[in-house]
Amino acid sequence: MDNQRLLLWAFFGLMAWMTYQTWIHDYAQSPPAASTGEQVEQPALLDGSTDLPEMTALPAAELDAPRPAEQPRPNQAPTAPSIHVSTDVFDLEISTQGGTLQSAILLAYPVAKDQPDKLVQLLSTDDANFGLIQTGLRFLGEGDEANHLATFTSDRRSYEMGSAAELEVSLWWENDLGIRVEKRYLFKRGEYAFVIEQEVSNMSDGLWRGANYAQLLRFSKDQERSMFDVDSYSFNGPIIYTGEKSEKLQRDDLMEDGAFKFKSQAGWFGAIQHHFLSAVIPERGTDQTYSVSVRGARSIASTIGQPQTIAPGASKTFTTTVFIGPKRQAQLEKIDESLKLTVDYGWLTIISQPLFWLLRTVFGFVGNWGVAIIFVTFLIKAAFYKLTESSGRSMAKMRSLQPRMKALQERYKDDRPALSQATMELYKREKVNPAAGCLPILIQMPFFLAFYWVLLESVEMRQAPFALWITDLSTRDPYFILPLIMGAAMLMQQKLNPAPADPVQAKVMQIMPIMFTGFFAFFPSGLVLYWVTNTLLSIAQQWKINKVVEQETKQKKR
Repeated sequence: MDNQRLLLWAFFGLMAWMTYQTWIHDYAQSPPAASTGEQVEQPALLDGSTDLPEMTALPAAELDAPRPAEQPRPNQAPTAPSIHVSTDVFDLEISTQGGTLQSAILLAYPVAKDQPDKLVQLLSTDDANFGLIQTGLRFLGEGDEANHLATFTSDRRSYEMGSAAELEVSLWWENDLGIRVEKRYLFKRGEYAFVIEQEVSNMSDGLWRGANYAQLLRFSKDQERSMFDVDSYSFNGPIIYTGEKSEKLQRDDLMEDGAFKFKSQAGWFGAIQHHFLSAVIPERGTDQTYSVSVRGARSIASTIGQPQTIAPGASKTFTTTVFIGPKRQAQLEKIDESLKLTVDYGWLTIISQPLFWLLRTVFGFVGNWGVAIIFVTFLIKAAFYKLTESSGRSMAKMRSLQPRMKALQERYKDDRPALSQATMELYKREKVNPAAGCLPILIQMPFFLAFYWVLLESVEMRQAPFALWITDLSTRDPYFILPLIMGAAMLMQQKLNPAPADPVQAKVMQIMPIMFTGFFAFFPSGLVLYWVTNTLLSIAQQWKINKVVEQETKQKKR
């Protein structure tokens, strides 16, 4: 085995890995829906359907109390007047029907760098980008309830944070029995997480019993993948956290197997797309029942708490945290440590997370993600320098043996077994290990794949400029200059290594730089920058080692 042969196998291995990842995204089955371990009653909606989340331990008869009959189904967009909310990071619309969040635009994130006025919208009433976050309360007994179909009142139609540190948006609802509900949205400057409070005030003569719920409705469609668009390999759909582990829920599995259900005091649910997340995090330490399902072109994720009792003259506030924005790990960890699991680095997370931490630390000093990638590549190369130096010396010795190898090939050109035996004896006599050159590439491949996912999934790299024509490290080089430099560097690296003995293999190795150039042409430019830097450092190291070995060989001959 020699370095070139392993490089060839590494290339085909990488292609196989990419194919496997695509298969996992498209066909791998999710585990069966978690069993709740008990039968639960499904409360009827106002119109008799069952789109609301489950509420345990409540008799069905109590939930069938009369309600207004002519109301829209909950997966329809609200049509009531809306409240416009502007913060330093959001442009939002909240419907007075249920206080539903029906539009969320991220002011700091254009869809494309060359279209700065077209901003990322994570929630919308449009079918193409449909998304709603609904919250409400289920009541027991007589009278109307403050669910997401109820009509709320607000004394304002617009709110603007301006220079303030915080912003509160308030809506209220009350029925004829003396039950008043105030729903408050609480925003903080610079944060993509906000709190929704539902304060129930019982001014009636009897006990109030009920539970709070939240649900996220999102468009659901089959994903189309293309090697010309690395973004298409990112998962787009619902994700849940059970309190122990996170799961991405495939559309096909939910359609075939039905709703995914579980109970937890530390769970959450959300919808992820490339670089962005919409998530609902119930109050920690409260018993919650979760359900995620797909119905046609909609996914519906919901949670509902346990029933609570409020005495006459008393009040209680139910709290839900919502995150809508970029998957910036620093902010996600402040809300809940488990939320950073939405940044999907795949099975190489154990390497990707430390690499991202190192990149972020270096970026804090240099202020440029491209420079940070180059600097981290230097650090990785330095960490494995001694290991690669040992294999480099073996490759240099093999290169110095090329004239003697050619002589053996001429002598035993008609006797391959004898050629193999003579070659191995030469290696043994000169203390050369032909397999030593494999080790550096085997070590580099996991880091290469880990870097691939860091650069693909980390929103910090999204639209981050490097220098000159590289204005976005998370997308391909627009002029393919970096891939061409990489191909030239690989060709130069081949010249420093011993040529394959097999003529057919030698011809294959000659086209390897072309194959890699074409393959890397559509990779994120940040990843190609890493590989170019690594290759140039490898060339410098091997050139130095070759010179040292040549000097040692000359001294031995004297």
